Amino acid sequence: MQSFNIQPGESATVITDKLRKKGLISNADAFLTYLSYAGLDVSIQVGEYDLSPAMSPMQIAQILQDATPNHVTFVIIPGWRIEEIARALPTSGLEITPEDFLAASKIHPPGYSFTSELPAKSSLEGFLFPDRYVLPRKISVDDFYLTILDKFEEQVNPEIRQGFKRHKLTLLETIIMASMVQREAILEEEMPMIASVFYNRLASNMKLDSDPTVQYALGYNSKKKTWWTNPLSLEDLQINSPYNTYLYKGLPPGPIANPGISAIRAVAFPAESSYYYFRAACDGSGSHLFAKTFEEHLNNACQ
Repeated sequence: MQSFNIQPGESATVITDKLRKKGLISNADAFLTYLSYAGLDVSIQVGEYDLSPAMSPMQIAQILQDATPNHVTFVIIPGWRIEEIARALPTSGLEITPEDFLAASKIHPPGYSFTSELPAKSSLEGFLFPDRYVLPRKISVDDFYLTILDKFEEQVNPEIRQGFKRHKLTLLETIIMASMVQREAILEEEMPMIASVFYNRLASNMKLDSDPTVQYALGYNSKKKTWWTNPLSLEDLQINSPYNTYLYKGLPPGPIANPGISAIRAVAFPAESSYYYFRAACDGSGSHLFAKTFEEHLNNACQ
């Protein structure tokens, strides 16, 4: 296949000559005559096409009538949960349905560093690496997953893996904590400090008390039309789920979102601190106030 680009304002004659020079057609006059006879010379679309000399002139002429790109860009946002990725598919240009995507998420492809750590019936939540992907429009759901998982393996490099091993975490535990850091942090530069708070609380056998884990447990809020209920009510904080870190000590059983590389690095290389608490600052900046004691934490509350 060759990439062939048609610019605005180019005539059928110019386009035909370009096709000949690229070796995509052998007889420019015959091709131009066919375009004119079939009435296709006035409906050629501006755009980029993938063409091959193995195609017949009639096939090429028909393809040039449709500028729908063969590749589309699909973006996974850091902090999205798997359902949010699925929700973005219908408007992406990819021919993958949300239903097929979610069903395939329960399949654990062999050969990846994290496959053996995943519980049998879990999804691939947490390992769908946030990035900008340029994908064939007709990519299968299986190849879609393999592309994303390959990116995860590429980005979570040996340096990062050594970092979380020094903290005696498995890869799955690292991604679980990174997903919490991702959802807690607004400012990227605060991620290592937030990670340090979680490490300190785990070391002291304290509950992690992380709102995003409760939001994950609650699932979709049909009234607010969001997967991340905010603010949480006192009743919300009592939901009986292993993901509720207000009720259960330790990390939740699985990732609550798909963390970006900054959150993963924050867990591998956390800040050193004596903080056990943090809460959002009251100035709307997205920053957090950190505290060593519960009394200090209470004093940081908005008045």
